[in-house]
Amino acid sequence: MSRFVVTGANGLVGRRACALLAAKGHAVVGLGRGPRRVAGAFDYEALDLTREADVAPVLSRLSPEVVLHCASMTEVDACEKAPEAAYAANVTASAAVARWAHGAHAHLVHVSTDYVFDGDAGPYGEDAVPNPRGVYAVTKHLGEQAARVLAPGCAIARTAVVYGWPPVEGRLNFGAWLVKTLSAGQPVKLFEDQVVSPTFAQNVAAMLVELGERRLGGTWNTSGATVLDRVAFGRALCEVFGFDAGLVVPTRMADLKLSAPRPLRSGLRTDKAREQLAEKPLALAESLRRFHASWLQVQAGEAG
Repeated sequence: MSRFVVTGANGLVGRRACALLAAKGHAVVGLGRGPRRVAGAFDYEALDLTREADVAPVLSRLSPEVVLHCASMTEVDACEKAPEAAYAANVTASAAVARWAHGAHAHLVHVSTDYVFDGDAGPYGEDAVPNPRGVYAVTKHLGEQAARVLAPGCAIARTAVVYGWPPVEGRLNFGAWLVKTLSAGQPVKLFEDQVVSPTFAQNVAAMLVELGERRLGGTWNTSGATVLDRVAFGRALCEVFGFDAGLVVPTRMADLKLSAPRPLRSGLRTDKAREQLAEKPLALAESLRRFHASWLQVQAGEAG
């Protein structure tokens, strides 16, 4: 068994990675900004990773053999409006973690995004050349570069449109927002012109854990295996959950005034992960089945 640190432990993926590692018998400490907001059989410490001088002392004291760096500022429009905060969270913090990992001979798994691509020619393989647009995309790309330069041999794990239940407190992910809105009988406007790779949170967390356990390096697309537009995703979700698919209203990205640019023809090719990882990227039908099961489980617990 190994010693792990997981950053972003209060987040959608980080909390699941912590739980998986603990269940497998690893010693795991989750790091997050502010107080602990999720229960689990793992230790937790508060650490603001953007305070660069605080990072190395905490990591040195915890002495992990592997760091899963899940922490990030992921709200695309918020990044566009607050570029300094985005840079601190996605670049400065990533550089501090990578620098420590290299010096301590710890393996780093750095979590990134399909937004590093412009969306002109997706879906993208691991060897595609990034061309980020917008503050979120640029800072995530810079975070990748910091990890590669400062922690040679690290793994870069790109994912996309991560969803899961229960959602992070105070913030609904795409799938959770759909479930909450559709279950109330309210319509949802979804982009018919944006192609993505929706990813079940538990699935990507398990792939990150495997990259850490096996000390795998290089670039990995750790997303869902199905590439489709958001309207098709919404209708597929309706079928699994029993919602009215007529509530899904197709719209185009240009029809909405968004602060930040978003890639249109995006999505990630997952052939490498399917061939080389034990934890396979899930096809849409299976990921939605698991999403529905987790939703039902929480609903039953609340009812009890």
